[in-house]
Amino acid sequence: MKTLQERFKSVEKHVNENKIKVMILGLGSVGTYLFDYLISSNDPAIHVIVAGRDEAKMQMKVNITRVAGLIRGVNKSRIDVEAGVDLNDIDAIQRVMEKYRPDFIVNSSRAYPGLKYGSISWANLRAYGIWSPLAVRFTKNVMEACDRADTDAVVINTSYSDAVIPWLKSAGKAYPDFGSGNLNHLVPRIKFAVAEMLGVDDYWNVDVMFAAGHFHDVCISKEGQTEGIKLPLRIDYKGQEQVLSHDKIYSACKIAMPTDPTRNKMNASSNYQIIMAVIEAVRSRENQKVFIPGFGGNIGGYPVQVGYRDALLDAWIDESVFCFEDMNRACRASMVLDGIEDVVDGKLIYTDVLIAKVKKVFGAELLKTVEFEDIERTAQFLIDKIILPQTGVFDESRKTN
Repeated sequence: MKTLQERFKSVEKHVNENKIKVMILGLGSVGTYLFDYLISSNDPAIHVIVAGRDEAKMQMKVNITRVAGLIRGVNKSRIDVEAGVDLNDIDAIQRVMEKYRPDFIVNSSRAYPGLKYGSISWANLRAYGIWSPLAVRFTKNVMEACDRADTDAVVINTSYSDAVIPWLKSAGKAYPDFGSGNLNHLVPRIKFAVAEMLGVDDYWNVDVMFAAGHFHDVCISKEGQTEGIKLPLRIDYKGQEQVLSHDKIYSACKIAMPTDPTRNKMNASSNYQIIMAVIEAVRSRENQKVFIPGFGGNIGGYPVQVGYRDALLDAWIDESVFCFEDMNRACRASMVLDGIEDVVDGKLIYTDVLIAKVKKVFGAELLKTVEFEDIERTAQFLIDKIILPQTGVFDESRKTN
């Protein structure tokens, strides 16, 4: 697969020509919200391609979004619906990529749809990493299709990118350029909390530098604490550093949120922000800061700049405040608490603590190490031995093989 910088050249050209193609793979709640946000941008340069298995279901969601957008007067995008794209079928994914040659590909699919995995794992295990094989299940197929199609697209992954992207990279496979969600869900909470502490209304003038793995996105959001881990955090307001209690900031981040599919507005917004950051960087020639899990194949989540270096469009981890080593150290500590000891040489290594908890709570024996070749089998094991017994539902159509 071409380097990100090489593919950015094609994306930059199409942005300048006002011919931008965004392909959404999977139109569940994340994909549907993202589709709505793209339509609502009211940008005639954006052409949205929705690809998935069920044409009737996709078309209904597209229809309601198009009509609602036109009522608001914000529907200028071209839209195509491409059915028959099963994410178990790499050839089908490749064909749709070659047909449209998109500038952005967003993988919003899930190997087991309609379930928030954390609803099972957080209360029982206080960890989310157990689900990594499910999260990577379709992503690896999408990336193999990207490789075969020799795509020029920027690829965005929506599911547990803190570990999924490093897993693919460490296996020597093509991997997504950006991950959405996770860390990006916590940064706005921090901005709201700081604005409240400073007694100001313009929370958009609060600037955050922060790095953390997935565990802390959940732990801080749900409990307002860090489990004793010191995380890289700096706060500025209107360009001036603010000396505030980090513990008080984290405590104020504990705000009520839904657990139903409306929660996926955040993940969809994160996808939208990444797409718009690239477009805006080209159009304005100004750097855009985003927070990305798994960026560059690094475990955990980091502040990332999208913009121009040496006159070339690029993206890089922002080390203007914290060095990579310090951020990576904090991210790895966070991921250990999430049940991931390491991701190396194509292997995902669970922590002994997670393995013991899974055996005690669910009566299931996790392997210490999941080889890349064992992803399919392990994903099915998680469905059969943990998800189905916990949900009390057996649905043959949801199986991953």
